[in-house]
Amino acid sequence: MSGFLSKLGFGSTTEEAPEIVQTDSPALQGANLSVAYFSRNGGDLHDFRRVGPYRFLFGLLDVAGKRETCATVIQAAQACFRTAGEQIFADDEINESEAMVELSRRLNLEIMRAAGGVRSCPAFAGCYNEELGTVCYVNNGHTPALLRDDQSIVELPATGLPLGLFSLAPTDARIVGLGTNGSLAVVSRGVVEAESKHAEFGLDGVKSVLQSASPAKVLSQSILLCVQDFMHMAPKHNDVTALTLTRGN
Repeated sequence: MSGFLSKLGFGSTTEEAPEIVQTDSPALQGANLSVAYFSRNGGDLHDFRRVGPYRFLFGLLDVAGKRETCATVIQAAQACFRTAGEQIFADDEINESEAMVELSRRLNLEIMRAAGGVRSCPAFAGCYNEELGTVCYVNNGHTPALLRDDQSIVELPATGLPLGLFSLAPTDARIVGLGTNGSLAVVSRGVVEAESKHAEFGLDGVKSVLQSASPAKVLSQSILLCVQDFMHMAPKHNDVTALTLTRGN
């Protein structure tokens, strides 16, 4: 089942007001995933696709540079994410942690190859296991993801360095459970760095939205709308993306 990658066209001009673009994943068992973003300027990309009967792979990457200068790297990363993901997760009996580390390794090498050298790319990638309700993830220098259950919201910090910096860049994979009414949010740097009157929206702004047990489509759009309200304008400072995964909504 085909995934989705943000369009590689240039972002809005300064005369155009960015609009929210939203896409939802194909049907998941007892869960839903949605991504919302404002018009593109930089190197954010997201993708998701089914890689097995009960495994669903998703990722949010931020290739350094303007979109017109990093389109080749973005395309290479997309192709690697899809092809390597299908290859690595082909066996139902795989170790998910080892598989995510291997996916991270391949993405790292492909980004450096396509860039012809060093090109920083913070990345968060996860595999949602529909049978177990778990997410096995790697966070390569990306903004911390947020995991919500009925009692708290916890941050999922980096498990390794950004991709594209070193050919041998160690990373770890971790597994978290997504509760019956739990949710996971991964946002781009443009969300947390949204600024108004010298204050940043930050992860606290995302946490305030995540308090509600809403479907993924509502959460991802609500995060962006709150950023817009916080700035009193549609953001143009950077790519602003929110990916959310929810259960039981």
